[in-house]
Amino acid sequence: PVFATFIDSLGDDSREALEQAEIQTKYDGYIAKEQEMAEKLGRLENVKIPSDLPFDKMTSLSAEAREKLSKQCPETLGQASRISGVSPSDISVLMVYIGR
Repeated sequence: PVFATFIDSLGDDSREALEQAEIQTKYDGYIAKEQEMAEKLGRLENVKIPSDLPFDKMTSLSAEAREKLSKQCPETLGQASRISGVSPSDISVLMVYIGR
């Protein structure tokens, strides 16, 4: 009850600032993880996939990834990562094949 009384005594601006601080504290780890993931995906945009990479022969890729990558022929790992059915582990396999 003491904390609730304190909150009630604050003006609207202070109450909003306190709520923002609470939200920031609760979600800080999640936000940092998402920012890191966004930076990683941004770096994938610059990694070119050789046009002669034989996706259909890469048994380390999932069957769905082999099929979709062969059909869509993405130019970069970023493009490949946005194809439905291509998992993060498939992207890791491509990175090994490309030599990254």
